[in-house]
Amino acid sequence: MKDKIRIGCGAGFAGDRIEPALILTEKGNLDYLVLECLAERTIALAQKRKQHNSSLGYDELLEKRLINLLPLLVKHQTRLITNMGAANPVGAAMKVVEMANKQGISIKVAAVTGDDVFQFITGTEKSLEDGKPINAFGKIISANAYLGYEAILPALNTKADIIITGRVADPSLFLAPMIYEFGWDETDYSLLGKGTVLGHLLECAGQITGGYFADPISKPVPNMEILGHPYVDVDALGNGKISKVAGTGGSITVQTVKEQLLYEVLNPFEYITPDVKADFSKVQIEEIGPDEIYISGGLGFAKPSNLKVSVGYEAGFKGIGEISYAGAHALERGKLAAEIIQKRIGHSFPNLKIDLIGYNSLHPMELSNKSSPYEVRLRVAALCAQKIDAQLIGEEVEALYTNGPAGGGGARKYVEEVIGIVSILLDRKKIIPEFQVFTS
Repeated sequence: MKDKIRIGCGAGFAGDRIEPALILTEKGNLDYLVLECLAERTIALAQKRKQHNSSLGYDELLEKRLINLLPLLVKHQTRLITNMGAANPVGAAMKVVEMANKQGISIKVAAVTGDDVFQFITGTEKSLEDGKPINAFGKIISANAYLGYEAILPALNTKADIIITGRVADPSLFLAPMIYEFGWDETDYSLLGKGTVLGHLLECAGQITGGYFADPISKPVPNMEILGHPYVDVDALGNGKISKVAGTGGSITVQTVKEQLLYEVLNPFEYITPDVKADFSKVQIEEIGPDEIYISGGLGFAKPSNLKVSVGYEAGFKGIGEISYAGAHALERGKLAAEIIQKRIGHSFPNLKIDLIGYNSLHPMELSNKSSPYEVRLRVAALCAQKIDAQLIGEEVEALYTNGPAGGGGARKYVEEVIGIVSILLDRKKIIPEFQVFTS
């Protein structure tokens, strides 16, 4: 049994950069690498792809991320845990084995399943957001429960080199190897709380090394073009030192850690995961060297009896049109364009949203600088039940080219299918995680 392990986070979302994981694996001396690439809408979209082709549904960047990572994982004996399985962990595992075979690499891959609970959903469940039955929102296309470390532990016990999951709570990806390596008592909620703190700090990767923290005036961060991703040295007591590979950009400070600690946390006294109700209020953050932060403290209480389920539904189509105005009276011409659009189609689209980017698109007009900007971009959007209605939005904006006002340019129109997300709770006893092992 080890007294310390090192876990790195090579990705914090589906579209994250690829090279930080390569650098961590090559130079970080890791025991484990985590790639956290799954969000609520990500898995709903993956379910849509799987419906069209049953062999798909895993992360679209799976091959691109792993093609160069596989030999490094084997070379440095680093185990990979990732939720890139999305809606199809088994398909993802089979694809990884196929890639390994082509490279002449021998690996064992475990696919963790059980998070897909679509079969248990009746549609009458009340959403956590507003209490409405979920079938009132639209056609339900996916329902995935947030599994915890318990789903990953059996796969770790197989000695698999790579573990691919679907929907697992982000901190659980990090907590599972801690429990496995240290043999933690699974009812010691204080330890589980501490491990969850560390997992939460690492789960968004570059955010804690300064990416989401940076402001060039008030909070400068160096060399962001080569931003390093973090790793943590965890001991058997649940304390950890967070750092990054020497020579990579970014910075890890008390300030970056504090911001990440509170990221997406509604109640720091009770941060609920499938594994534990963690208390962040007693966490101690200490700078012990350049880009080295020591984390201790944290508490935990018994895990919840229900698991959160992310439910995806068809929410219609979003029609969008954009056009720019620059030079003298750009703002006034942009306002006139907005007025024209409102008069022409505003009565047909009660949720029509009209923004002048660079003037009032992020904040209300009364908060904007009253000086006239040199350029603005008109953006018009509306959510529609039918695709044909959504197309009209862009068509009307494009027509401003010749129908005025003067000087419009760079018009763009597009329609997007919208996947909505609501949440419910489901008795965890109904959910039975499973795994399959594949070898190359």
